[in-house]
Parts: sequence; C-alpha cells; structure tokens
Amino acid sequence: MKRLALLLFLAGWLVPLASAQDRFQLGAYADYFRISQTKSNMAGLGARVGVKALPYLMLEGEMSYDFNQVFTEGFTNPSGGAVTFQNSNLKVLHGLFGPKLIGGHGAIRPFVTLKGGFVNFRLDPRPASFSGFLSSVDNLRANNVSGTLYPGAGLEGHIGPVGLRLEAGDEIYFAGGAHHNPRVTFGPFIRF
Repeated sequence: MKRLALLLFLAGWLVPLASAQDRFQLGAYADYFRISQTKSNMAGLGARVGVKALPYLMLEGEMSYDFNQVFTEGFTNPSGGAVTFQNSNLKVLHGLFGPKLIGGHGAIRPFVTLKGGFVNFRLDPRPASFSGFLSSVDNLRANNVSGTLYPGAGLEGHIGPVGLRLEAGDEIYFAGGAHHNPRVTFGPFIRF
C-alpha cells in the first residue's frame, strides 16, 4: 500500500513537469554595446535565464562582460603622421532584470522587454579573463556603478527545445544625466 501511495504521489508530481516545456529558458549570447559618449564599440559575452510567469510573460535576468577594446589615434605633424593603436583598458559589466512579453505562440516569436539593472565601467590593465570577470563582480559595490533602464525588442525562434534569439535596444544609464547607448545581442538558448 505504501509503494502504491508513493507511486501515485510521484506520478502526480512528475506529470505536470513533463508537459511544462518552455517554463524555463537558459541561454548564452554575444553582445555588442556602443558607448555613445566616447564612440567606443564594445563586444563581450553574456548569459541569461528566464522563468515563465504567465503564458506570454517571462521574467529574465542576464549578465554580460564586455572585454577591453583597442582604439586608434592619429596626428599630423610636418615630418609625417603616424597612427597608433592603444589598449583602452575599459571593461564593462552589465546586469539586467525584467519582464519579456512574448507575441504569438509559433516557432518564431517576436517579443518586447523592459529591464532595469546596473552597468559598471572599469579601467583595468589586466587582460580580459574569467578571473577578471569574477573580480569585477566581487568588487562591484566599490566601483563606478550606474543604474540602467533597457527597453528592447527582438525575435526568437526554436526547433524543439533549442533556439536562437536576436535582440536590440537602448541601454540607458544614468550618471549625471541619461546616456543612450545602442545594444545588440545574439545567441542560442535552451527551453525546458
């Protein structure tokens, strides 16, 4: 009798999980971020996780790390000019959280999102690495952190549990006023 009760309990618990595909999304992405104030193009990697709250609404959290970029400088002098390449040592850490409203229910779905969070600009001469990312997260409160608002839109398509997502928006950070910066992400995700 105890075995039958245990079997019925497990069956009742596992059946909803088996039919609950697309309750969670886990993804990685490549990220392009243009800092409009300095006209710097940043690129990096990120990850996101989403939990379905309602049939067309997911709550998402994401974090990305943009590596330092090289910039060029030129000058003109009477004996000739030279162009120099210099490492900027600027790295950017983004953290965002908010809702994603999904339109439609087919294999290709448009969506809009509005997220809030933080952006951390850091000047660090160390090479970009996983330990550099960890120290950025570790020292986040001790450094230059600004609040952000990110409205965005995009498309996601899937075949079974595997899909691709393209998203674009304006990451607005607030430091002595609002600063608008274009941001584009692209990458795979898994639904389960």
